[in-house]
Amino acid sequence: MKIYIDGEYLDQSKAKISVFDHGLLYGDGVFEGIRAYNGRVFRLKEHIDRLFFSAKAILLQIPLSHAEVMSAVVETCRRNKIRDGYIRLVVTRGVGGLGLNPNKCKRPSVIVIADKIQLYPPEFYEKGLEIITVPTVRNLHSALNPAIKSLNYLNNILAKIEANNAGCEEAVMLNAEGFVAECTGDNIFIVQGNHLLTPPLWAGALYGITRGVVMDLAREAGLDVAETNLTRYDLFNGEECFLTGTGAEIVPVVKIDGRVIGSGKPGKVTQNLVQKYQALTRASGEPIFGK
Repeated sequence: MKIYIDGEYLDQSKAKISVFDHGLLYGDGVFEGIRAYNGRVFRLKEHIDRLFFSAKAILLQIPLSHAEVMSAVVETCRRNKIRDGYIRLVVTRGVGGLGLNPNKCKRPSVIVIADKIQLYPPEFYEKGLEIITVPTVRNLHSALNPAIKSLNYLNNILAKIEANNAGCEEAVMLNAEGFVAECTGDNIFIVQGNHLLTPPLWAGALYGITRGVVMDLAREAGLDVAETNLTRYDLFNGEECFLTGTGAEIVPVVKIDGRVIGSGKPGKVTQNLVQKYQALTRASGEPIFGK
């Protein structure tokens, strides 16, 4: 495997960063998870847009242009002969001292890893997930804005630990006001009649790329799509529920906190959106091996 680090494509055994990198020491950096399907990188521009937005929010100057980052991602996939896979793009603050001061870091580092991923076992897509609500509250906008896809994911990890301790793969995170924010690694949707509802970004949800694609597909299918504050009560009484994310894609949810959702099986709206999403990912994206 070849890994891109600061302009070089290195063998996995030689791909290393300094122990003084502030991405390691303090979680000071940003990242993107990106998917490749059928020899194309899906929604690459949107992912790189979000990377630059996250970097701007933490005053991190990415040492490459938007086009150069896109090129590095595609070339890393090409060198690893990735047709269907997962790309992890990381920008760290770079090497600095043991103190917090980011000004001591002279140059950020850009890392691209292209490999395979399977976030959930196939049976979860066929039968649906059982999830719970956890005590860990989503970060406040005034503390660490959830819109920033930073290397500091401890908020999500603590919630994931609580889910795992309860025997679940995923968990619903609420915000400080008690409204649904998102799950530990995915956005969440419910279906009510012809309405597709999801928490608004200001509730603590990430600006999900897959979230946006699914909302567009739902509108094209004639659904009334809305961002609205949701409570656990709303989740429990949804006719369908599903999660979206780059790694997860679209995965149905059939039980939340012991409450069966709808029929207890993946619903028709969810299944229809899965089919539309899969068709879109097969046919669009940035070519890896030429047009």
